[in-house]
Amino acid sequence: MARPQARYVCQECGAASAKWSGRCDDCGAWNTIVEEAPAPPAGPGARARGRRSGQLVELSGLGSHGAPVARLRTGNREFDRVVGGGLVAGSALLVGGDPGIGKSTLLLQIAAAIAAAGHRVIYMSGEEAADQVRLRAARLGVAGAPVELGTATSVADIVATLERGATPRLVVIDSIQTMWDQRIDSAPGTVAQVRASAQTLIRFAKERGSIVVLVGHVTKDGQIAGPRVVEHMVDAVLYFEGDRGHRFRILRGVKNRFGPTDEIGVFDMTGKGLEEVENPSALFIGARDRGAPGAAVFAGIEGTRPLLVEIQALVAPSPLGTPRRAVVGTDSARLAMILAVLEARCGISLAGRDVYLNVAGGLRIQEPAADLAVAAALVSSLHGEPLDDGAVWFGEVSLSGALRPVAQSAGRLREAAKLGFTRAVLAPTDDLGEAAAGGIRLDPIEDLARLVLQLSGSGE
Repeated sequence: MARPQARYVCQECGAASAKWSGRCDDCGAWNTIVEEAPAPPAGPGARARGRRSGQLVELSGLGSHGAPVARLRTGNREFDRVVGGGLVAGSALLVGGDPGIGKSTLLLQIAAAIAAAGHRVIYMSGEEAADQVRLRAARLGVAGAPVELGTATSVADIVATLERGATPRLVVIDSIQTMWDQRIDSAPGTVAQVRASAQTLIRFAKERGSIVVLVGHVTKDGQIAGPRVVEHMVDAVLYFEGDRGHRFRILRGVKNRFGPTDEIGVFDMTGKGLEEVENPSALFIGARDRGAPGAAVFAGIEGTRPLLVEIQALVAPSPLGTPRRAVVGTDSARLAMILAVLEARCGISLAGRDVYLNVAGGLRIQEPAADLAVAAALVSSLHGEPLDDGAVWFGEVSLSGALRPVAQSAGRLREAAKLGFTRAVLAPTDDLGEAAAGGIRLDPIEDLARLVLQLSGSGE
């Protein structure tokens, strides 16, 4: 019988090859390919026996009515909003984020709250010693919570501990990259170890009905390290975002089998841990520079929550042959498109100027409704004239220069009126009648050229 061949697997993307090379052909990363031991060969007749040893699976129709999904509320409204109203029994969640962003802090607070409610909670740390976790708990004021703390990296030892005694309601594994399975002949953190360790823990969650939360490291590109198959195995993938220079942290769901994937949770990092932010709009625009050129307030939507943020732009003469384009908090390709539309449709040339664009507060905006606010901020900075302090801006810019309406205009305007704004510049839409009921003056703009003419002529 032929001897099984070893595989070489990239630790960045999980691509496998038959031979080693210094550079991965799939993702282009250098020195990330590691040899993995081959799987043990199956005995003679194992394939035939496997076909005959299966058990019948019970089938049911699409119209079958089962019991409603029971959710465990954590007591943290922002976290519950992101996961769809609470944690589902038997589910597995993967939480990723930059080092030091606050993943362990948030999960320790949630674990303490659930344990204080009378549920068994186990916090298993593979990175920190027990005394380090206790110090964090003391700083957060949750040292008295009945959380069972353990430190281990062997998946077999962890599962054996979880199976002893009453089934835990919540299990936190910090982090999955430190776990190792003794059946896999490779170092912890490799693709094979992360995949095998995650599979073992997820199987325990499904069989026992426990909620397992896996903490994951991220790469320099912001993706969770390890094989992407882990993100497919879990029920929900959450990213914890934020800039260390800002106090705000954003918890964003990118996958959720039991709820929406477009909700965000906003937290404030304080000396006593992460605190919920019930009204993020008031904080994001609370310290804005009134009367400064290049600042526009964008009325956005994150999931079902309207969110107002300030978009700042700076247009300055460039001493370089190739002007610089720096973007923080939004898509650089979207900025390039708006600059091209301003030049081709509105006659504004920014070819010899540096352009800096920033979303205040560390928030990242992904919806195209911010195009109008970005364009207004750019024109305001170019002319050196401030925009109306009492106005909000939203609308999508097309390549022809026309402004397209965006969804949920009424919700955006109600949030703006609640925070004291009196005017809204937006694309024409059919539901302006409902939106006008909020007591805010509407100023619909049909195309970007007309907006440029108004800003340059009226001095707004």
